[in-house]
Amino acid sequence: MDTIATNLAEAPDIDRGFIRVRNARKIYAAGDKSVEALSEVNFDVARGEFVAILGPSGCGKSTLLMMCAGLEEATSGTVEVAGSTVTGPHPSIGIMFQDPTLLPWKTVLQNVMFPAHILGQPDSEYRDRAHKLIDMVGLHGFETKRPHELSGGMRQRVAICRALLKDPDILLMDEPFSALDAITRDEMNEVLLDIWHSYAKTALFVTHSIREAVLLADRVLVMTRRPATVVADIRVPFGRPRDMSVIETPEFAKLCAQLRGMIEHGTGKSARRPGDGPVLQPGRHGGEE
Repeated sequence: MDTIATNLAEAPDIDRGFIRVRNARKIYAAGDKSVEALSEVNFDVARGEFVAILGPSGCGKSTLLMMCAGLEEATSGTVEVAGSTVTGPHPSIGIMFQDPTLLPWKTVLQNVMFPAHILGQPDSEYRDRAHKLIDMVGLHGFETKRPHELSGGMRQRVAICRALLKDPDILLMDEPFSALDAITRDEMNEVLLDIWHSYAKTALFVTHSIREAVLLADRVLVMTRRPATVVADIRVPFGRPRDMSVIETPEFAKLCAQLRGMIEHGTGKSARRPGDGPVLQPGRHGGEE
């Protein structure tokens, strides 16, 4: 299996646990009531690895991602990036949301350059990189256009460029393509595969699409219903570089069906260790324990 994650045993410990979540819980309190969104979540992400997070709607996938970004505080447990506990927004993390959140009065180039402007850094340090990213995602010639002149897919391409402008070590993505039509979504998946192959960022990708998770990721984490925890950690057996042709293979269809069964039936809680293999019940998901 030709993936970056194949050589984890040879990597330093900090690389194997570049993102490390341990016993993470999140409880939301509202007056005299509380809701436990996440319970005892444990997993590692290696440096350069692409991990997708799947689970039922409303199970807390986005909450978990925001905890990794430092935008949500864990009620208990720890979230670490590069060996340091996350206590707030991390300078080496880029984030993409479902809505591209572009500034409507700024051009494509200005939106991509916006993170540098926020930090008061000179344009000259990032302009060349901004142009290279814009070219890579197929937006050459659109640098002076404003968001209302772009399609939904083009706006998300701008959002990808903006997230990558400062060359972050980690890219966190919260269902960035879920609002796009099927054809545009496939195009964006191809763009992301190309970007990931070129830049080899560490990535956490929240999605409701099983097909998308298997296409993009090295591993897929499956979460239960609320209070959510990770009940399966599945290695995707397709090498890199990867393209859309993999979705036509029987192996791809089989893995998607397996994951679908796990999400539909995997509502219970289970003690999991980072790197554990899939939790499968014979006769229910077509696999073996």
